[in-house]
Amino acid sequence: MAYAAFRSIGAYAPSKVLSNDDLAKMVDTSDEWITKRTGIKERRIAANDEFTSDMGVKAAKLAIERSGLDKSEIDMVVCATISPDYFCMPSTATIISTKLGLGNVTAFDISAACTGFVYILSIAKAFIESGMKKNVLIIGAEKLSAITDYTDRATCILFGDGAGAAVISATDNKDEAIIDIHTGADGQFADLLMSPNGGSGSFHDTLEQEATSCFMQMKGNETFKVAVKTLTKDVVEILKENSILASDIKHFVPHQANLRIIKAVGDALKLDDEQVVLTVEKYGNTSGASIPMAINDIYESGRLQAGELMLLDAFGGGLTWGSALVPFSPLK
Repeated sequence: MAYAAFRSIGAYAPSKVLSNDDLAKMVDTSDEWITKRTGIKERRIAANDEFTSDMGVKAAKLAIERSGLDKSEIDMVVCATISPDYFCMPSTATIISTKLGLGNVTAFDISAACTGFVYILSIAKAFIESGMKKNVLIIGAEKLSAITDYTDRATCILFGDGAGAAVISATDNKDEAIIDIHTGADGQFADLLMSPNGGSGSFHDTLEQEATSCFMQMKGNETFKVAVKTLTKDVVEILKENSILASDIKHFVPHQANLRIIKAVGDALKLDDEQVVLTVEKYGNTSGASIPMAINDIYESGRLQAGELMLLDAFGGGLTWGSALVPFSPLK
């Protein structure tokens, strides 16, 4: 039987830094207020001519290089993004695969907001375990600055740009395999976090309404409450179903949305501070790129070693959520 192994990680963050002090010059806020409510100190912003696909390519090249595979061995590319290069088509994944020179491979995007990376991890696992694919490149890439209203204090303080990528490969060694992945969604909470753009589900009387509706909108307090409850329930269930204790988790890698949400879930699981991976302070919320960027941080700092077990956990617009138990299984 084929199993799916998490072989490598790569990430990219734009060079431009947008600090809390910078935002305080744009909207009525302060470094103290943002830090207290979110834990964010700064976020990265892509250049005007730097697209979501460009960031995805940079992260993907690193992931492929670290995987020990030749790029010709990649047979599928899946990208999770809510800020694609183009509305509807072509998919950002097809652009990334072309820029990488991958040729004739399966490539498509998904839209699951901040849970996107967990969703595409589950897709890669399914394709590999079915025998349809052998080496799947998964990418979470976001240029959220393009869909952020920088006059809206409630949202502009939260979001940043970046990309993360991983190579998931077939293995016959069960010890290397991704253990389990949970995903879920509930559309009744869709209005808590959304970008009501000019799709077929909305109509706008003026071009100004059309333009502003492309920005992200969020009901912060309601989202916070649902997120903590849902994330805690999901991670408790995935651990119980697989007879794994919280103490067995080497790295808890949550979606980096808000420090208060992360701490609430970590406390509920009784995780030590050393187990919890935090990058929200320097990157902010990068949606589908958040988890792979955080994994890359612990990899590049030497904290992530072969065989160590990661618990991934995410919650996003849709509403969507997901968790995964993933051992790090590099080839080299």
